[in-house]
Amino acid sequence: MKVVGIICEYNPLHLGHEKQLHRVRQLYGEDCAIVCAMSGNFVQRGAPAILDKSLRAKAAVQCGADLVLELPVTTSLSSAEGFAAGGVAILARMCSVLCFGAETPDPGALNAAAQALLDSRFPELLRRQLKQGISFPAARQRALEQLGAPWEILSQPNNILAVEYCKAILSQNAPMTPLPILREGSYHDPVPQAANPSATALRERMLAAAPWEAYVPAPAREAFTSAPLHAIQAGERAILSRLRAMEEADFQALPYGSEGLWRKLMHASRREAALEQILTAVKSKRYTRSRLDRMVMCAFLGITEPMLRQSIPYIRVLAFSGRGRLLLRRERESAFFRNAGQPSRDPYWLLENRWEDLYGLFCIREPEPPGAEGRRRIYCAPELQPTNSIEMLSFQ
Repeated sequence: MKVVGIICEYNPLHLGHEKQLHRVRQLYGEDCAIVCAMSGNFVQRGAPAILDKSLRAKAAVQCGADLVLELPVTTSLSSAEGFAAGGVAILARMCSVLCFGAETPDPGALNAAAQALLDSRFPELLRRQLKQGISFPAARQRALEQLGAPWEILSQPNNILAVEYCKAILSQNAPMTPLPILREGSYHDPVPQAANPSATALRERMLAAAPWEAYVPAPAREAFTSAPLHAIQAGERAILSRLRAMEEADFQALPYGSEGLWRKLMHASRREAALEQILTAVKSKRYTRSRLDRMVMCAFLGITEPMLRQSIPYIRVLAFSGRGRLLLRRERESAFFRNAGQPSRDPYWLLENRWEDLYGLFCIREPEPPGAEGRRRIYCAPELQPTNSIEMLSFQ
């Protein structure tokens, strides 16, 4: 049985995501297994997920995924490089293929760019470009151009992650084959396309109480309807409270604060009244807005640079189908995978619970009570096939 991995956020899951799941089954047959490593309640752009992770995991299985694993918060709040590396490290344990969307679904070009990023000459070329005061993305493109790599593809958001996925596979020597597929539509399109909506547009429609149901698969629509929504605006005062209470050492310990950026954030936090005013004061052409957003979210959650880099002791299982259950049985001797809500003696479990309690402050209706992680239950869909002994299956 072919096992295909997808690194995702499903924030929220829409018709384009369903199309990807169906495409995988078209390529590898209905008996293939699809494993998703999905961001939990905080996502890579430095914001709370609009819907709770359990709802998004349930919708994923109902729309065709077989197993949904939770990307750790520290992975989800990493840069594109850390996000990709963390997802690959998890999925390489059981998947032989990694499927992802890209504006340029050319494996050769994506791998060429990835190999250039791993070239021993690249760091010095990048430093030279950064010294000119340009942004990191622009500096990276120029450095790749000097190496003769296809730098143009890194001007589009899905391509950036696609290259990072290929780079993670290469650097980790992971036994996975990249499978890029065309990402149709615009990633940031404010108006959703009928067949290829953007998650950005759907979030805006959901928060504005505008019709969004037509852009979401029926099973996901059922799971998402009437569900509590979460947004950064609802938790703004909680974030401001944390920023105003932080000492200088707290700012200095933040991830993404190099080159004095932590000091700029500290001064802005002590001068400006609102979160957007703080971010505007810190923003410059050298630093991307997503980097600042992740930095602020790490400050709110109490995540330091060492915490962001530490190894994760286990991965939560959020949902599975009958086929997904077979995959988990294959890993039954490993303590690496744990059920949602299952307690642990590891200190990381205490951090997880704290982060989930803080997520409840972003609910736009009213703050949600703490303790959600301890009450969380795994979603198990009706079995898709008989539960044969796992030893009788052959995984590729």
